[in-house]
Amino acid sequence: MLTEERESNFMSMHGSAYLSLLHNHIDICRVPFSDRGSRLLVFKDPSASCLSVKLAERLTTLDPDIEAYLRRPPFIEELYLIDEEGNELEFEAQTNPNVVYLKSKLGDFGMVFQDRRTLSFGIPPQVTAGLRFHVSPEYWKCLDQGGMFRSVRNLTYKTTGEILLNEITPKRGGYMVDLIVKAGEDTAIILTIHPDHETDIVPQPFSISYAMAEQRWTNWFNRVPQVVEEYRRTYAYAWWIMGNNLISPQGKVMYESMAPSKISYVGLWLWDNAMHSLAYRHIDSDLARNQIRSMLAHQSDSGMLPDAVYDEGIVTSLAHPFTGEVTKPPILAWAALKLHETDPDLEFLKEIYVPLSRLNAWWFTYNDDDGDGLVQYNHPYSSGLDDSPLWDYGMPVESPDLNTYLCIQMGSLALMAETIGLELEGQMWRRRAASIVHRMIKDMWDAEAGLFWT
Repeated sequence: MLTEERESNFMSMHGSAYLSLLHNHIDICRVPFSDRGSRLLVFKDPSASCLSVKLAERLTTLDPDIEAYLRRPPFIEELYLIDEEGNELEFEAQTNPNVVYLKSKLGDFGMVFQDRRTLSFGIPPQVTAGLRFHVSPEYWKCLDQGGMFRSVRNLTYKTTGEILLNEITPKRGGYMVDLIVKAGEDTAIILTIHPDHETDIVPQPFSISYAMAEQRWTNWFNRVPQVVEEYRRTYAYAWWIMGNNLISPQGKVMYESMAPSKISYVGLWLWDNAMHSLAYRHIDSDLARNQIRSMLAHQSDSGMLPDAVYDEGIVTSLAHPFTGEVTKPPILAWAALKLHETDPDLEFLKEIYVPLSRLNAWWFTYNDDDGDGLVQYNHPYSSGLDDSPLWDYGMPVESPDLNTYLCIQMGSLALMAETIGLELEGQMWRRRAASIVHRMIKDMWDAEAGLFWT
């Protein structure tokens, strides 16, 4: 039994208390200020009072190199606060999950998300001030036989204040914008970055955008399970990342899903999504199920699932260290059963049972060259153990971990089949799971060493 002191450590915390715990805990020089579903990433320059906005998009229509986005400059850079004379203001950034305050000699500017595509900057009351920023809406590149120019994204900026200066000046292949407004009691300047030609975006008073952002994040934290006091700040930061790293559906990303990083891992990865679903099941069952749906949406005719999914495409093969098909270990059925334990949903199990059965068949059909009933890795990156010594003697490799995953997968499919009324199929999966265990013991187990060998 829990002691009285231990029980008190689990006392319920309101979502707003988690927001307070994270005050100034988010370093936006390294970790972007973003929001659930947004593709906009706001950073502060570590050595200057200015901001930049990068895009959590690969945009392979601009450059087919799927890692080119890592080298792409910010869409907006050199974003300064300016006074009525156009002088750039020094500021100190104070961060929170829902709002960043930029504290200057003119007062506190605020920054929140009005929506997932729109940043809202609150101007201090009754002050004449504004923003200066450089935007690069076009991409260009010299080619062997010429060159090309393409649109990156569109930008719309508006204000609820009285405009005193609005200048757009070509500069360094982009445009420098100076916008100075006379603020009232509740004035905002918004920047909307969007893929289409939206012009009807209505700027809201900053207080409304602030209240919506605060409510959005409070609701998020209200749903997280309780944790003992000593872990609360780290726990809150982890749950903030789980919300901050969600990207909205776009292109091949069919459902709202979590990117491992909006900075350097933009997209969805097969077994990452399975693990993310385990966390989301504690706060939003549909969001958790959609992590699995996002990957099953791209199952090939052969039954294979891709290694990764991003807006413009899917990754099913890689040319490093050699060219081959790439996926990740089969753990989706196990993850789906964990979701079912938390929030039973027979219709979801029926929806995914056949695709997961086809995935299992793919592993045994296309990845068992010697037909011995033990499955192999044909590419090191399919394992998630990219630099493992398992690959020192070349490929393919029959590995204990992969066959253990498949044993668990078939055990999970057995439970799934029985749950949806397919008793005979459940028995078949149990026989197959037992069979792979016996084969592993016969071919891989070293009783003297107490180890399974490849």
